[in-house]
Amino acid sequence: MTLLRSGLFALALLLVTPPYAAIALATFALPRLTRSRIISGWSRLVVWLARVLCGIRWRVEGLEHLPQRPAVVLAKHQSAWETMAFQIIFPPQAYLLKRELLWIPFFGWGLALTSPIAIDRSRGTAALRRLVRLGKERLGQGLWVVVFPEGTRIPPGERRKYQPGGAMLAEHSGAPVVPVAHNAGLVWPRNAFLKRPGMITVRIGPTIDSDGRDAKTINSLAEKWIEEQQKTLCPSS
Repeated sequence: MTLLRSGLFALALLLVTPPYAAIALATFALPRLTRSRIISGWSRLVVWLARVLCGIRWRVEGLEHLPQRPAVVLAKHQSAWETMAFQIIFPPQAYLLKRELLWIPFFGWGLALTSPIAIDRSRGTAALRRLVRLGKERLGQGLWVVVFPEGTRIPPGERRKYQPGGAMLAEHSGAPVVPVAHNAGLVWPRNAFLKRPGMITVRIGPTIDSDGRDAKTINSLAEKWIEEQQKTLCPSS
């Protein structure tokens, strides 16, 4: 049954993505926030399809912690699910991502119109400077900025070093930081065709004030809170 449901989900994606990419391309002349809201409809559709076809349900804890102004979201990254669900949970946002994603036909074309911060990871310090410069612009335009500090998808129960880019953006912009933990990888594993039915919990932590704090401190506070939550969200991993 899981194989059948996952197959139907994959087929549905093939059917809905090309036409929605055309819709996304048609929004190029619209303001950034309007464009983002329209394009994020694809993510809403995919999350809905995952629930209906694969039985992937979800809940959010800690919405009361969200600040009233644009913030930097530092989140755990386990699967593709959160990259879409976050567009439902949080206000219009820009993602830090590797530039190669923009080269994917249809998906990448639409993604490029969401005002992402695309970087060349091989450029090191230059990539960090680009993140800070473009991140400040996006925040000033009313977009939140989502950063996965581990840099790639990590299986539940595992962790990697938290990179400082998102924390550096918070330090230089003065934007608050919203730490986010979740367990999406338990039902939608990294690079896996099979999606298992289950409940995903997204847990939003208390806002971290960046005023008077350097990037190292901000990063450490976010990492400590996120990883502590992961122990309860993925206890058997």
